[in-house]
Amino acid sequence: MNGNTFLKLNERGLGCLADIPCLTMELFRTELISAVKNGNRAGAFFHQDGILYAVMISDADHAVFVTSTALDAGSSYPALTPDAPAFHWFERELFEQSSIKPEGHPWLKPIRFTGEGAEPAVTDYFTMKGDSAHEVAVGPVHAGVIEPGHFRFQCMGEDVYSLEISLGYQHRGIEKMLTGGPRKNTLSIMETIAGDSSTAHAGAYCMLVEALAGLEENSAGTEVRRAIAWELERIANHTGDLGALAGDVAFLPTQSYCGRLRGDVLNMTAHLCGNRFGRGLMVPGGVGCAISQEHADEILNRMKTVEEQLNDALDLMFDAPTVLDRFENTGSVSTETAAAIGVVGVAARASSLAQDIRNTHPYGAYRTCKTPVASAVGGDVMARAEIRRQEIRSSFALLNELLKELPPQDSGAKLMPGKTALRSNMIAVSLVEGWRGEICHTAITGADGTFARYKVVDPSFHNWFALAMALRGEQISNFPICNKSFNLSYCGHDL
Repeated sequence: MNGNTFLKLNERGLGCLADIPCLTMELFRTELISAVKNGNRAGAFFHQDGILYAVMISDADHAVFVTSTALDAGSSYPALTPDAPAFHWFERELFEQSSIKPEGHPWLKPIRFTGEGAEPAVTDYFTMKGDSAHEVAVGPVHAGVIEPGHFRFQCMGEDVYSLEISLGYQHRGIEKMLTGGPRKNTLSIMETIAGDSSTAHAGAYCMLVEALAGLEENSAGTEVRRAIAWELERIANHTGDLGALAGDVAFLPTQSYCGRLRGDVLNMTAHLCGNRFGRGLMVPGGVGCAISQEHADEILNRMKTVEEQLNDALDLMFDAPTVLDRFENTGSVSTETAAAIGVVGVAARASSLAQDIRNTHPYGAYRTCKTPVASAVGGDVMARAEIRRQEIRSSFALLNELLKELPPQDSGAKLMPGKTALRSNMIAVSLVEGWRGEICHTAITGADGTFARYKVVDPSFHNWFALAMALRGEQISNFPICNKSFNLSYCGHDL
């Protein structure tokens, strides 16, 4: 990606709006298709004030690039999706939000709701014909206390030929609420984009605001304390997911242990900041609570027991032939498919894609404290479970390193919404490796320094279509474990 067609953002993810190349549509398409084919990822793709922006993430260059083209709402252009399927979901969102039509897109059904937020998009499904063909509709109301989503299977007998996923039931208008900020409630909104990723999304927001405010760097004490929260969040959720996978195949010992141990890890986060999901811990310019070495020592003591018991519980499951029989070769997504559709995070690494923002675009404490990129082959339920197991081990090792000797915590003034001037007419991008995968926040500031546009891309946005691909050719009875092996967020997608 060269400087004539892309703007390379600086190390803080900042660039001037005026410096973003505005290409002809033909060149815009050519450059984006070429970028994806050369191994770069679409981080964000959105329309604002007559301009279509594309944020591209380059692991090879350890950098973020932005380009644009002029395009009015309600107009059309030749779709990127036929040549670069990674834009499939983005272009459906674009059509839904701005009525810009990507001509030639294979399926322009809205991804969240129809019209102006009136109804979730639960009509116009793929269909199959034939005496043996039948449909199975699941949701939006599901058994258990989980979020709503509608799944429509096209089947021949037990075999799934197509799964279509309709979401939008959790749409809250998050991005619209963020326009004009930062405000006093902006941070609280960030913490509830996806409740199980509270510290990841709040951290991405803090990094973005700090860059726009001109804060050179945070103290080592701040960065270490943030990383501790992020890794505890990773362990807690991976533990819960592995326990739920065990439950889906009726392996109750691991299910029971993981359910309790997840709670123990959440309680460690509560010991740090008073909230099990880490709310209030991340604030622009620092951390929102005093975390002493005594707190760290207590977490270290608790971790020893949790790590030992968790390893035992997981060894039981991964050594059980009945479990392996259900996990292996179930719900596979090939490396080629995962790369083509832009899969990120756990699902990408399970399909042999070595992607981890902590390594390719290191931030905060990850600049000095390296963690290995988990790897697995096969792209099946087993591989996604194995990635979680590896990441739990790596997170425990990193936490042991970070907690042993905390750097001093600074007591400097925090960046207060409405009182801290943000740079005007800028674009800012922050990347965080949440426990599900890559989180991308993009903000465009207006002349007054407030958010003219704030775009959030949760890893679930990239990966819901991967779940649909994992079910092709699979037996419908395996849907629960395939679904849980991805464990994607409905609200993180619906925004």
